[in-house]
Amino acid sequence: MDGGGMAGLPGSAGLALAAGVVHLDRPAAVFEAMLEGWATQQRARFLKEGGTIRPRLDLVRRFARFSGQYPWEWDPPEAEAFFASMRVAVSTLRNHQVTLRMFCDYVTDARYGWPVRCLEWFGDAPQQVLHEWNTVVHVADYEGEPGRRPLTYDEVQALFDAADGRAEEIRARRRKGLLAAMRDAAMLKTVYAFGLRRREVCGLDVADLRRNPKAPDYGEIGALFVRWGKSSHGSPPKRRTVLTVPEMDWVVPVLAGYLAEVRPRLAPGGHPALWVTERRGRISHRGLNRAFGESRDLAGLPGELDLHSLRHSYVTHLVEFDYPERFVQDQVGHAYASTTAIYTGVSDEYRNRLLERSLRARHGDLWEEPS
Repeated sequence: MDGGGMAGLPGSAGLALAAGVVHLDRPAAVFEAMLEGWATQQRARFLKEGGTIRPRLDLVRRFARFSGQYPWEWDPPEAEAFFASMRVAVSTLRNHQVTLRMFCDYVTDARYGWPVRCLEWFGDAPQQVLHEWNTVVHVADYEGEPGRRPLTYDEVQALFDAADGRAEEIRARRRKGLLAAMRDAAMLKTVYAFGLRRREVCGLDVADLRRNPKAPDYGEIGALFVRWGKSSHGSPPKRRTVLTVPEMDWVVPVLAGYLAEVRPRLAPGGHPALWVTERRGRISHRGLNRAFGESRDLAGLPGELDLHSLRHSYVTHLVEFDYPERFVQDQVGHAYASTTAIYTGVSDEYRNRLLERSLRARHGDLWEEPS
């Protein structure tokens, strides 16, 4: 290993800096080479360009502009001032700190050659500017917006009534958009009935509808094959099969009606998508968000509730239906039971039923229900 780092290592100084090139602005050229080298290192791990790599590079550039310094000049007080100036959620701040810490880990790692190169050219070497004393401590399982929560049963019903009502109003007034409104109503009900993420909904094809031999009455809607589950650590999207549960079997005629009466009239041609637009394309994330937002507002529900709240509702209601935790975890595609627990917000009524069950088991006939 020379001053350029370990030979052939993705992201090393020797690969990022062209040999024999004289830079008019050497510090700026080295900084850009560091960023490109770090991006190359992340690409070697198959991390997503737009969703992961680019936002990380943007944050590092923001810090460089804030400090007016290059990485070999950074120190902890400068990083502390940068993060103290932010007005963001705690979880967002922690993600930003993790990003900057990872970049500092990269440029201070001797295997990549940046410390030696910076000492040679600038007389100083990069250092780690974030440590346990100046970063946010993770002490709570859930750090999202307090207003974001599962919907109650009445709120779910109000949301669906609003979506159906919107379609009926358009029909009564003979306005454009009836098919889209009917599609949106069926789509929102599917999100809740299967506990789906935004990307999972948009990625569904008609071919992803599955039969379940254990529930033949549901026909082709006994399960959904989800192919666009949340990926992690550079892996491809995770796949899973979500079974139609009896408590949600009302979705079977909803989907069947959409497939028989609405989707063909949208004239999708050979497009495989389950949810198609009037322009014969796949529904977008923005379109799905808009459908939820319009129905939520029509139903008079709090603005803090978003589409993902339906997934929280699905988890909570499965727990309240007394499904085992492992079943719920598999249905929603969580790698860890602790993640499923964060999604769960059971009602007081359910907790009282558990308490009553425990009291009956403990005291038997001696326990009397209060009048």
